[in-house]
Amino acid sequence: MSKKVHYAEARGDWAETLLRGFLASLPAHSGFLSAELLGSPGQPGLYLVASRWATEVPELGVPDGVKAWSFEVLAEV
Repeated sequence: MSKKVHYAEARGDWAETLLRGFLASLPAHSGFLSAELLGSPGQPGLYLVASRWATEVPELGVPDGVKAWSFEVLAEV
């Protein structure tokens, strides 16, 4: 089974705090490998949590107002 990557994106004044809480919840899920919270200097108020998974991405309970996507890793170096 290949690795998976999950992205959760939020915008606005509340977005960083909201995604910090979401980030803190991820290690409790089976298959979790790592994650980070990213902020965009070129787009103030835009935040993203990028997480990596050894298995299928579990149901993560993404907060309301947060956009989310899962991807399968096809190649890496």
